[in-house]
Amino acid sequence: MRRQVLALATALSTMVSAGVLALAVAPAAEALPDGLALTPPMGFNNWNTTACRAEFNEAMVKGIADIFVNKGLKDAGYQYVNIDDCWAEKSRDANGKLVPNKTRFPNGIKAVADYVHSKGLKFGIYTSAGTKTCNKDNGFPGGLNHEESDAQQFASWGVDYLKYDNCNNQGVDAKQRYRKMRDALKKTGRPIVFSLCEWGQNKPWEWASDTGHLWRTTGDINDTWPRTMSIYEKNVVLDKYAGPGHWNDPDMLEVGNGKMSATEYRSHFSLWAVMAAPLLIGSDLRKVNADTFTILENRDVIAVDQDKLGKQGRRIKTTGTSGTDVIVKDLANGDKAVALFNKTGGTATISTSLQEIGFGSGTATLKDLWSKATRNTTGAISASVPSHGTVIYRVSKNGGGQLPTPPAGTTDLSEFDATSSTNGWGPVEIDKSVGGNQAGDGKALTINGVTHTKGFGAHASSSIEFYLGKKCSTISVAVGVDDEVAVGKGSVVFQIFADSAKVADSGKLTGTDPQKTLTASLTDAENLRLVVTDSGDGINSDHADWASPRITCA
Repeated sequence: MRRQVLALATALSTMVSAGVLALAVAPAAEALPDGLALTPPMGFNNWNTTACRAEFNEAMVKGIADIFVNKGLKDAGYQYVNIDDCWAEKSRDANGKLVPNKTRFPNGIKAVADYVHSKGLKFGIYTSAGTKTCNKDNGFPGGLNHEESDAQQFASWGVDYLKYDNCNNQGVDAKQRYRKMRDALKKTGRPIVFSLCEWGQNKPWEWASDTGHLWRTTGDINDTWPRTMSIYEKNVVLDKYAGPGHWNDPDMLEVGNGKMSATEYRSHFSLWAVMAAPLLIGSDLRKVNADTFTILENRDVIAVDQDKLGKQGRRIKTTGTSGTDVIVKDLANGDKAVALFNKTGGTATISTSLQEIGFGSGTATLKDLWSKATRNTTGAISASVPSHGTVIYRVSKNGGGQLPTPPAGTTDLSEFDATSSTNGWGPVEIDKSVGGNQAGDGKALTINGVTHTKGFGAHASSSIEFYLGKKCSTISVAVGVDDEVAVGKGSVVFQIFADSAKVADSGKLTGTDPQKTLTASLTDAENLRLVVTDSGDGINSDHADWASPRITCA
């Protein structure tokens, strides 16, 4: 035995002198073996909605549970109704037990948890791994040195999820604090998802997978684009640390809180989903608009987040913090989710390919998870993406069948169905100007007195796509600002893309300019995309006509 020890010591000494031992890295901790949070938790947290205001109370929490059921959120996969700070009295009782605030929760926490459970949902609570919680008004009792007692109380109340914060921690080592509560929760025998909220201060992604089911990677989010982007940039690079039962948590969703645009909220939701982040609603569901529910209940995007393979998306291309990103997420059935994200201040064309995302050669079907349009590709994956926007595709190898292509000969493109279209105001109109905001309310396509019977009425920013299947050779189209806007109004740029290559550009056109004819080669192009941008001065009166578009195909 002594000889074996000496031999091992000699070998280690040789490795150190050769610089080899420095390459050895301790394996990452394994996930908790309790079968919880095998997909990222979905639910609600009240903090961004109410903070400590008086409206945070029993009726409000029960009302959220009702909304989950009545508005379809439960059916879409949202489970957890979680309460945050300020639910307790300022002091423990004579036995050292936590006391629910008598004004906010007159019937106690268990009664609220029971109500949530009666709706087929789960209930979550909050405390801190310190002597007090994070509330600025001196805080409420924290869990430090009360772990077993608090855990037993939570279990007796029917708690299913614990958010454990980081305030007033008295300098106690984070691993010690959080693992002590982990052990206390386990001892209760109740399955409780454990959320570490230590703000990424001690790089929990490197050590916490055997401690909690999710861990915050940053400080708190707020309802601003810069803060959301700061958090995104920190979280997107941590993909190798996430998986079933152990997730990177970039904090709750701000969707619907009102200080970002609908485009930005769709990006926020798409990016959190492709990063396999917990989807915890942070908006006031009692007051949000219908568009908020549309975003939060997009089941195609939710399916990306909740995919059972449990992979966080990997950023494969970036042009920097103010540029564009491509993120790819492997999915359990062999599909891939691809997010094309535009951080710039204007519309940008973002491109990747089947080869770059790991599909190699062949044919794949792209489904746009917001517009629901589908198209086939044998290589290119590309989109014109508005400022702060995200196009997210589900890419299925050799699926969906071949889409129809334009007929042989020279024909009017408006006779052929687009595979997808987006528009800055109302829908794209066929053989009419864009008109108002309703479908079919356009007029004859007219550019500086010249009327056309065929074409498309668009409004910046706009993109209209067609599948060509490499069968077409040329396109010719007249472009300009429609006469339906006030004289001199409108300012747009028309662009034609053959796959990801821009093959024609009108330059800036205004309502005083005559129509301009664009011609372009489409040889070997799988897809044609007609794009209208706002020329950088906003979209007011940007009624853009693609007039008499003629395409020649084999």
